Amino acid sequence: MRYVDLGVVLVYLIGITWFGARFKESQKSLKDYFLGGRNTPWWAIGFSIVSAETSTLTVIGTPALSFGGNFGFLQVVFGYLLARITISILFLPHYFRGEMYTAYELMERRFGTRLRKLTAGTFLLLRALAEGVRVFAISIVISIILGTGEIASIILIVCLTLFYTFEGGMTAVIWTDVIQMFLYVGGAIFSLFIILGNVNGGWDHVAQMASSAGKFTVFDFGFEWTREFFSKPYSFWAGVLGGCFLTTASHGTEQLMVQRLLSARSESQSRAALFGSWIVIFFQFALFLVIGVILWVYYKDTGLQAPQPPDRIYPEFIWKQLPVGAAGLVIAAILAAAMSNLSAALNSLASTTIMDFYRPMAPGKPELTYLKLARQATIAWGIILFAIGVLARGVPSVLEAGLGIASILYGALLGVFLLGMASRRAGEVSAMVGMVAGLAVNVYVKFATTIAWTWYVLIGSAVTVAAALVASWIFDRKESHG
Repeated sequence: MRYVDLGVVLVYLIGITWFGARFKESQKSLKDYFLGGRNTPWWAIGFSIVSAETSTLTVIGTPALSFGGNFGFLQVVFGYLLARITISILFLPHYFRGEMYTAYELMERRFGTRLRKLTAGTFLLLRALAEGVRVFAISIVISIILGTGEIASIILIVCLTLFYTFEGGMTAVIWTDVIQMFLYVGGAIFSLFIILGNVNGGWDHVAQMASSAGKFTVFDFGFEWTREFFSKPYSFWAGVLGGCFLTTASHGTEQLMVQRLLSARSESQSRAALFGSWIVIFFQFALFLVIGVILWVYYKDTGLQAPQPPDRIYPEFIWKQLPVGAAGLVIAAILAAAMSNLSAALNSLASTTIMDFYRPMAPGKPELTYLKLARQATIAWGIILFAIGVLARGVPSVLEAGLGIASILYGALLGVFLLGMASRRAGEVSAMVGMVAGLAVNVYVKFATTIAWTWYVLIGSAVTVAAALVASWIFDRKESHG
């Protein structure tokens, strides 16, 4: 047992929990609890977007991708940039017309209350399932450190994150995100140099071996209209199109991200946060892919057996090979990524539960009543995410599992948002038919075909829009809301 490293991790966990809980006094209304009072500077929101966009899945899953493959995942990240352009043009102007708390209020304005509840319910299911996989990913790291069982590890991290999210609301989420993002990116940079120092010949040797093995390959422009083409997740076409549709859905329609965009002081500040976050995201993914390549060279040179499953490669190397104190710092950084994402999920799930379901059914209650219920909803979702995390054990790749689950539901969500903005013909019933069709097709694609997850959102969106437009002719719902 490495007591110095454990001490570093313990100090971090206590410190970040205390820091987040300090924002309790500023939480006097739903606007404070769910939108941070709309007083947060754009750069802090940008860093918070990065923290929410990435997680333990990124930290432990991305090095595993380049360890077993190449830099092809960056094609998806280029798609993230196209998505930000789309969101800034199509979505942000709508979100800043009036005071909105959730993304799904927009659906009520355009279609009606039933579609608002359907889209909000889809988000609750999507975020709960995807976040459950991320919660399990946390247990991989903690079990390596403490040697504890996965369930005990999940309980520890969920309880600590739940405490400061319960107390400090969105303000605590954003500012702990800022601290935790700097910690885990700084920890990754530090670990890169430590790992590189363990490779004889340094970076020149790594570059020579990795280049000859094609590890630095980013783009795959191959195009053949075959089953194999759609089975490759990281070709140029799947990566850029898939990354674009995935991020347009996640940042434009999912409350986890939209909540941050709505927390900005103005539309222009929200746009600045969105584009600023991409620069950090690109650097971050490139950094973790480089770490994976260096680890590949290290294991090749030493002849050591790499840990299995691949998601254990990076955290296990850190814990066993880094100097005393340094290992604790980097592990604390990985936990920071986990906690920042979990806190964001808890707050966004609670906001959707109260604002899209409870308050419309029980309007006119005092603000403090809704605030009390928001905190209770946060606790309830913490329990649910713990349960899903326990059930998620055994997935082969936590990064691809999390993205795959999200992509199934994102297609229907994005499709109905695009429908609302592009067509005035389709009504509420038609839109609901389209969502169900898009979701059904994506479930089939996931479980009955070999199509890669990077295509799911595009397929689901296209089916949703097409089915809704066809349904609009059948139901002849020409009226629209808003």
